[in-house]
Amino acid sequence: MTDIGRLITAMVTPFDAAMEIDYAQARRLAQALVASGSDGLVVTGTTGENPSLAHEENLRIWTEVKEAVGDSATVVAGSGTNGTGETIKLARMAEEAGADAQLLVVPYYNKPTQEGLYRHFKAVAESTSLPCILYNVPSRTIVNMTAETTLRLANDVPNIVGTKEASGDLAQIAAIIRDAPDGFRVWSGNDSDTFGVVSLGGWGVVSVASHLIGRQIKRLIEFTASGDLAAAAEEHKRQLPMASGLFVVSNPIPVKYCLNRAGFNVGGLRLPLVEADEKTGAFLDAMLSKYEIDLPVGAAA
Repeated sequence: MTDIGRLITAMVTPFDAAMEIDYAQARRLAQALVASGSDGLVVTGTTGENPSLAHEENLRIWTEVKEAVGDSATVVAGSGTNGTGETIKLARMAEEAGADAQLLVVPYYNKPTQEGLYRHFKAVAESTSLPCILYNVPSRTIVNMTAETTLRLANDVPNIVGTKEASGDLAQIAAIIRDAPDGFRVWSGNDSDTFGVVSLGGWGVVSVASHLIGRQIKRLIEFTASGDLAAAAEEHKRQLPMASGLFVVSNPIPVKYCLNRAGFNVGGLRLPLVEADEKTGAFLDAMLSKYEIDLPVGAAA
């Protein structure tokens, strides 16, 4: 199985002034993220404004980012939608693009039952040879995928290899970690939960903050995974203001603002998302001033 990595950045999608994807800047950003500690990249996930992208844009950016990073990092295609047939189409496109794995979000808006979730993910995974990572984010999807459903999929479907757990429910996450088959990976889906999830035996994090402090998050994971919990706790506390601050308004509004302010231009956001207002910008500026930025912003030009 492909080693997808402990630190995976949920990469933003750069746009130019006409709000078209800036593919050259996406390549530069991907390389800069790898240089600052990322083992893998989720491309066109929530942070990548997936709902605002066309299928052909997904295919091209997956292809370009994989070409840019080569074997230096894994590329996880954000191919999940709330329709099974549509997700299967995107899963096959992710294979065509050369992605290493795909991230499949719990279907949103249509509120499936747990049995519906099971059948959806099983059907999608069986349509592709790629490793599949489940993505449970009930704050966006309304429905929470239970530990029982996650474990059923982990045991029944060989190429479902892990889950990004953004429920924030550490009891649920602990149950998945405890009962999952060998090799099934659990990534925290929230930067603020990384310390807790990894200390319980989770594998790592799918991170937003790693756009800015990737090496520092890598250090937190290494401290925690090695059992140096005192050092990990101190690092966790130091990173918390950024981990929470990047969600002061809807993601990816804050992280795009911060990248632009740090000198790595990623452009604006497609509607219905809008840029940070003056109050939010002032808050984010104050937050940024407290951290050394790991991203090599000189790579932006």
